Parts: sequence; C-alpha cells; structure tokens
Amino acid sequence: MLEAIELETAPAPRASVVWMHGLGADGHDFVDIVPELELPAEPGVRFVFPHAPMRPVTINGGHVMRAWYDIRDDHGQRREDPDGVRASQKSIEALIEREKARGVPASTIVLAGFSQGGAMALHTGLRHAERLAGIMALSCSLPLADPLAAEAAPANRATPIFMAHGTGDEMIAPARALRTRTVLAGLGYRVAWHEYAMGHSVCREEIRDISTWLGSVLTPR
Repeated sequence: MLEAIELETAPAPRASVVWMHGLGADGHDFVDIVPELELPAEPGVRFVFPHAPMRPVTINGGHVMRAWYDIRDDHGQRREDPDGVRASQKSIEALIEREKARGVPASTIVLAGFSQGGAMALHTGLRHAERLAGIMALSCSLPLADPLAAEAAPANRATPIFMAHGTGDEMIAPARALRTRTVLAGLGYRVAWHEYAMGHSVCREEIRDISTWLGSVLTPR
C-alpha cells in the first residue's frame, strides 16, 4: 500500500478524493488546496494524497525521484514506460479498495491528479471496473492511449471528466492535452475542458472551478 497523507473535511466522510502528485513532487504538493476549495459540509470528504514510489527517471538523467512511471525520450517524443504505468495503476486501485473497505463506495470516489499524476488518474479511472464519481486530470495528457478503446471499463463510460490546462504550459504542450480531449470525446466520454492563462501550475480561477465541479459530482443524489 502506498504511503499517503490524508485530510478529512468532516468526521465519518462519505466521499473520497484520491489525488496523485506530479513527477518529482510528493503527496504534500496539493494538501494546502483543500481548505481553499471550501467544499460544503455534506458529504464529508477524505482527501488521500499518496506518495509515488522512488525510481530513476530517464528523461531526467536517471536521477531517482518520486514518479508514477519512467519517461524516455524517443527521438524527441516523450514515451511513458507501460510496465510502470500499469504497476502504478494497481497501486491506485489498492487505494480505491481501501476507501471502499472504510465505507466509501466507488460511486463517491474521485480520482484526481496533476501532470504525471493526472495521467494516472485518467489511465486508472477509465479502466476501473466500478462506476466512479469523477476523474480530474490537471495539466496532463493520456498515457497508453492506443489500447484504451479495448481496455476501457463500461462502468465509467459516462463518468464526468474534468480536464484543465495552462495555455502557456512549458512542460506538457497544450496541444498534447487537446489531443487527449479529442481522443476521449471520440470514444464518447463527457469531458469538461478548462483553459487558464498559466504555465505548468494551478491558478486561483482553476481552484474555484475544481471546487464547483467536485461539489457537483460528490453531492448526494
């Protein structure tokens, strides 16, 4: 089980957000955003911020850092390591199972992430066998896109997807994120797309939009 930081907005939370950090960061990266979201008291939400494993990352000179998977440079194109992606998928699935064991059904769990963590939220969420409340993918693109059509879980075909990207993102070109949106839309997914005048980061306007979206997908029905 991945080590993680946890915050609860109320006792006995009935919803969870599993939020993956980006390459080289750790679970502390988005902890401070929780109070800024100003979520309603009901339902209580448990935020789970896992730490990715330590591993060498090829595009960063083989330096060991927290990463959900290795990334290689293939003639100018960034390529994710499929085995690493799928291993991290299993680790995230284990976190979902733990939330379920603590009384939070899959239907009130959101998978979220930034950059490489957002890629993992998309990869894992779209393949998860039970319906999730939503998938939030910030400043990222879709890994292992080619096999998605065959591997996608029917249960999450209609799951709301929140995608956000900076128009000046210097790490992951906006065009890559837009291609992801096109691929997902072509497969029939409901993608709420948001652009912000920022780089590879998060801005206050985006936090407000995240708050609104989380409130909508986690509101008891």
